[in-house]
Amino acid sequence: MRQPQRRGRKPDPKRLHLCGIAATRDSSAILLTMCWPFTCRQISPSGKGLLIYSDRMEQLMFLRQYTYFRAVIVASLTLVSVMLSSTQTQAQRKDDIYSKKYISAMMGRVYDWQIRNPVEINERNNNLWARAAFYTGIMAAYSRTHDKKYLEQAVKWADGRQWKLGERPRHADDQSPGQTYLELYLLKKDPSMIAETKSTIDAMISAPKPGREDWWWCDALFMAPPVLARLNAATGDKKYLDFLNTMWWDTTDFLFDQDAKLYYRDKNYIGKLNPNGKKIFWARGNGWVMAGTVRVLQYLPKKNQDRQRYINLLRTMAASVSRVQGEDGLWRPSLLDPQEVSVPETSSSGFFCYALAWGINNGFLDRQTYLPVVRKAWQGLIGAVHQDGKLGNVQAIGASPAKLTAEDNQEYGSGAFLLAGSEIYKLSAK
Repeated sequence: MRQPQRRGRKPDPKRLHLCGIAATRDSSAILLTMCWPFTCRQISPSGKGLLIYSDRMEQLMFLRQYTYFRAVIVASLTLVSVMLSSTQTQAQRKDDIYSKKYISAMMGRVYDWQIRNPVEINERNNNLWARAAFYTGIMAAYSRTHDKKYLEQAVKWADGRQWKLGERPRHADDQSPGQTYLELYLLKKDPSMIAETKSTIDAMISAPKPGREDWWWCDALFMAPPVLARLNAATGDKKYLDFLNTMWWDTTDFLFDQDAKLYYRDKNYIGKLNPNGKKIFWARGNGWVMAGTVRVLQYLPKKNQDRQRYINLLRTMAASVSRVQGEDGLWRPSLLDPQEVSVPETSSSGFFCYALAWGINNGFLDRQTYLPVVRKAWQGLIGAVHQDGKLGNVQAIGASPAKLTAEDNQEYGSGAFLLAGSEIYKLSAK
């Protein structure tokens, strides 16, 4: 293995020096030393990836997962050769990725690709919660950019569903489309848009159960509570907030770990340890909760008696997740054990980025403390977007940390990306 060149003069970035190959069971890395000032992320054998300007790195690392070394070397070096000669290189400069123009363009790329490539999961989920989570991001993109393509697509989707929820009236997943329906109603004021959502929730309130029974898994705190908060905004009826608060805090008392300040996915993980002896706190599960928290706060009246409790929860979780952020800006599937699955995961990272940026934008999180975390997360997220707009590194549907690759995509991951982008877009104006 060649020794890296000494630091000092800045080398010509077109002269790449192959230093060596390091391999593990699940991945390998090809190190190209002294290729100042670029870093390359998420290179796939097909040559998809992103070249990002960096004033902090002096080597170029190509990551590959479950592929042969030769395929990665050929694809990676070909990509670098093309991109270094491209006139678009300057657009990837570090400061540019936080500009409104760049953020809007990246949101559009991810949206366009996902619309062209819907994920077929199974008959029940194809058009339900996984897709509903995507549409929360679409509505956020519209609210920030005012690009009518987002609004028109949301209306088209809701019309196609006939403004209906899922088949299980008490199940939070099946209520999740109501978030988009209600936001569209608040724009258009057509009562037919929320008729079923309102009647379903009214029936649930009339026969209440504890939060830990109806919202027994932490993901539910993203799916249903924002519907209730928006119903209050749409109707002015405080019963929706009273029900929301009672349910939320009962679920929290059940699933929140007071030591780690994080949520267990469900009761099956309370007290359970992973193979490395660590408590299991699933990144996406906690991402659902943080995103759900800010989506409740977004519509919770300032005088509501529980508002400060949600703010305190956001601050507590912000501190917990920021401590375990990866050096590349992204989080690993197991929050307390990044080695359990060492590959970065983008759906959880998108939700964390969104919630933290929202907290800064609304004055609930300290800007000096959390802005570096958010900027680092955004840089990591755009590094996971392939050249064609596909967002990779999204863990499949599940309930706990699991393996993933740079090619893995799910619609809720793109929804999280759009949510994050919408708040980074707002941050760029400050």
